[in-house]
Amino acid sequence: MSQLPYTSQLYEEDEQYVAICPELNVSSFGDTTAEALTSLKEAVALFLEECQRMGTLTFVLEEAGYQRDPLKPNQWIHREPIQINRLEVSFA
Repeated sequence: MSQLPYTSQLYEEDEQYVAICPELNVSSFGDTTAEALTSLKEAVALFLEECQRMGTLTFVLEEAGYQRDPLKPNQWIHREPIQINRLEVSFA
């Protein structure tokens, strides 16, 4: 069984909580933060299972910035940013 780390971001929208995995562009929701995170975990697992079934798992993960851990071939690692910035742009 492979292991894949992922990030979750939580937002409150319309009296519900939305959980997003930005690396894979997968999201889910719940009435509580715990429900949203549980739903996201299920959604990520289903997404990965479907990619594997379709034969696209390696391509999808590599496109999302993952690579196999050279020391643990059943684990994937994600590239880590050296810096994260919040920027602003003006537009018409």
